[in-house]
Amino acid sequence: MKHPPIRVAIIGLGGFAGTHHRALLNLEDRGEARVVCTCDPQTARFATLRGDYRFAERGVRVFDDYRRMLEDCAGELDLLVVPTPIPLHEEMHRAGAELGLGVYLEKPPTLDHRELERMIRVDEAAPHAAFVGFNFIIEPGRLELKQRLLDGEFGALRETRLLGRWSRPTSYFQRNSWAGRLMGDDGRVILDSVIGNAMAHYVHNVLCWAGPDNALSWAEPAEVQARLFRAYPIEGADTFFVAVHTADGVTQRFAQTHTRSAHMTHRESVHCAKADFHYQVGQGGEIRWHDGRVERLPAPDFQTLEENHRAYFAYLRRETPRPATRLVDCRPFVLLNNLAHISSGEIFDFPADRVASHWNEREQKDYLEIAGLTAAQDTFLAEGHWPSDLGAPAGPPPLATPRDLSRFQATIEAMLAAGRAGAPRQ
Repeated sequence: MKHPPIRVAIIGLGGFAGTHHRALLNLEDRGEARVVCTCDPQTARFATLRGDYRFAERGVRVFDDYRRMLEDCAGELDLLVVPTPIPLHEEMHRAGAELGLGVYLEKPPTLDHRELERMIRVDEAAPHAAFVGFNFIIEPGRLELKQRLLDGEFGALRETRLLGRWSRPTSYFQRNSWAGRLMGDDGRVILDSVIGNAMAHYVHNVLCWAGPDNALSWAEPAEVQARLFRAYPIEGADTFFVAVHTADGVTQRFAQTHTRSAHMTHRESVHCAKADFHYQVGQGGEIRWHDGRVERLPAPDFQTLEENHRAYFAYLRRETPRPATRLVDCRPFVLLNNLAHISSGEIFDFPADRVASHWNEREQKDYLEIAGLTAAQDTFLAEGHWPSDLGAPAGPPPLATPRDLSRFQATIEAMLAAGRAGAPRQ
């Protein structure tokens, strides 16, 4: 049965909004969507994009303010896409939800547990649940593997791990006014970081492996320990070591960095009583059975944004009972981020003699590399040993639990004050 196209508004023309425009143009060309309107406060900067995406030919209306766009076009819309800076998500989600529209929010929805709860309350009163764009949860191979895990095929789940090395140059932290920041000038918590934003997809994936209820469930952290480090001159952390213990007794370890690494990688690992398996987005993976068998997992044929939009379209047409990741499903992810900051208590600067600058001639960009960090990440993930020579105290950090969330605001303010009192941050 052919359905009428989902009618869409996209907030933004630059940054990741451009990727959504491309994905929805492809879906529009197939008759699955129709972009009715878009907006950007600097529309004049995007004359080329508007031509490339055939706005005039397609009849896409362009506004300079999202509020005026919704005021003029709400009656023609089914869906509002919000690929905007994190601090704008709450107000834009509320605007779409209160008009009865489906809302596609880019990840992360927020990194403040208090703001998330406000957004959940708004969503509960809306006719449609919002979808949060953690892109890889609905990969068919991933869902099949999660179901096999739930069915007990691999034996009891014991540990999950995430290794993330995503080198970013100094200029990355100058890409906008909130990059690498703990808090905005208006006092709102941001927490832009490698685990909170750039590699948020993979953190969310690993939390999902430990979700005990069904294929689309996430493990909520019961206890969190973390050490946060910094090499770049930013407010926040560029390197995280995090250990999570779930209520079901599963240990989850995360080691992520934006400092320079010889080999960029992201690797999700799941360790069970009968087998261990590894999964990499876009590359598949393998299952290593403890009896010596090895099972290869093929790379998925998965068009990320298009497939996620299609899945949300199906929900809006009432063909499926829920979006893949709802706002309520983001509680474990946001909780992990908040408790990691509380446990660490401060952001530790890497020792100066461990930090080396590397100029990439081809890119014309500068990267910072930390001596010994790669080995420290590997050891932490494999054995649980906390780094002892990277600028933080020896031994494990204190436990943080949901009962400690009352200390969240004060912790972020103290981190911010310490950063200002030390070396200048951008």
